[in-house]
Amino acid sequence: MQKDLSDYRKSYQKSELLEGAIDENPLQQFQKWFYEVEQTDGVEEPNAMTVSTIGGDGFPKSRVVLMKRFSHEGFIFYTNYDSEKGKAIAANGKVCLSFFWPILERQVIIKGNAVKIAPNLSDGYFESRPDGSKLGAIASQQSEVVASRETLEKRLEQLETEYVGKEILRPANWGGYLVEPVSMEFWQGRPNRMHDRIRYTLQKDYNWKIERLQP
Repeated sequence: MQKDLSDYRKSYQKSELLEGAIDENPLQQFQKWFYEVEQTDGVEEPNAMTVSTIGGDGFPKSRVVLMKRFSHEGFIFYTNYDSEKGKAIAANGKVCLSFFWPILERQVIIKGNAVKIAPNLSDGYFESRPDGSKLGAIASQQSEVVASRETLEKRLEQLETEYVGKEILRPANWGGYLVEPVSMEFWQGRPNRMHDRIRYTLQKDYNWKIERLQP
């Protein structure tokens, strides 16, 4: 089976990314772009990002998760610490995040170090989740093999009965990671594939070096 995709073409011409119009701090630049995406019709989950890790088998693996917070420190997402990505991060905290907002013809690629956030911060976010999501986090042994969908649903039903009228506390193996960036690349699509690529690299003095990359 084969399919030729060589005729799939699109001309990118919605915006530009020039050195004279960017912020000196990449997190401030990210905030500017993120707010622009939030205000654009047709984007359902602007906080959806791809997280790439290196597994114990030596292969990279990428999956889409939801960023739940960003600040001057970096980017926070939540997961099961015993999941495949959690185990990969425990062995090698160097990860890559990427955001793709095709409606604005933009990408952001972030290299950084993932570290667990403080337990009280994970508690606070867990408390804000709907009860169904809380129980789902307890019911699922994320990334482990399961016999059937029915097995998962029965486990969730049992927990729903067990927790009637009870407080649902965060399991110890579920919480947040903060990704502290060391490199951030902003990509803006341009005509003729002459895309704008601006890379920020963290220096030893904690200032950011700004460079333009060829498309």
